[in-house]
Amino acid sequence: MFKRSVSLVMLLCVPLLVAGPSAANAQLGETSSFLAHVSNQYRVIPNLTYHIASNQENKLDLYVPRGATGPTPVLMYIHGGGWVGGTKESSVLRILPYLEMGWAVANVEYRLGAVARAPAAVEDGLCALRWVIRNAGQYNLDTSRIVTTGNSAGGHLALTTGMIPASAGLDRECPGSEELRVAAIINWYGITEVGDLLAGPNTRSYAVEWMGSLENRFEIAERVSPMTYVRAGLPPTLTIHGDADPTVPYQHAVMLHEKLDELGVPNELHTVPGGRHGGFNREQTLAIFETIRRFLTQHGLGAGLTTAQ
Repeated sequence: MFKRSVSLVMLLCVPLLVAGPSAANAQLGETSSFLAHVSNQYRVIPNLTYHIASNQENKLDLYVPRGATGPTPVLMYIHGGGWVGGTKESSVLRILPYLEMGWAVANVEYRLGAVARAPAAVEDGLCALRWVIRNAGQYNLDTSRIVTTGNSAGGHLALTTGMIPASAGLDRECPGSEELRVAAIINWYGITEVGDLLAGPNTRSYAVEWMGSLENRFEIAERVSPMTYVRAGLPPTLTIHGDADPTVPYQHAVMLHEKLDELGVPNELHTVPGGRHGGFNREQTLAIFETIRRFLTQHGLGAGLTTAQ
């Protein structure tokens, strides 16, 4: 199901001449057909403000299927960049497989470290989820089928958005009565233990920058770490991680997987042998999306929308 749109992503990222003229022309024909279909079947509502904080309007782009006869499942995509870089626009190709499925997509931005230190980005993820739930009726979204996903820091934020309970108080920037709950989480090589990156052999500059000179940075790191919130009853979680990742230690994925297993939370770890921090090849990417398709189907999220004929 995902192969055509995954192939499109690969086409846009890899020079066509590698495959030769005939293969390239055939792929271009398929791609043109798919893009025409998507442009006819979706409306895009850009730069919707879901939250205002630190004198910044946090925005998301919403991709909504046309012609749906019932509420549509919705993917919340959160971009990476070590909490200090990246944009929602730079990651738009990553949502193509879900558009092909007929899902709605919310492509979310958040406060970066230069605007606000931790835990701001985590607060924003929860506020974006509240906005999606609160506005579901207006955009024909199915709140029982919300899936969070993202890569790297976005994977971390997909986890925190789907895992952090109301008792943590991290949704106080955007108070409301809605239950902040998602149906599943797809974590692409996200950070699971933030404190591990602040000191010692796994120190990473992006994590240090996100915390800055906060005196209680290890306390805050614990507060924004997915591992802090692992408990029974969490949504099904799929983690994708290369075992040679130099940016986010592979052990973060292993720790999360083992703890979720211990507590009986449905989860899966898809390891990319020799994989680094993304940039997976075509074969690896197709295998990942086949795993995603199976994971969603297994948890009752594989069916797309129903459209009027």
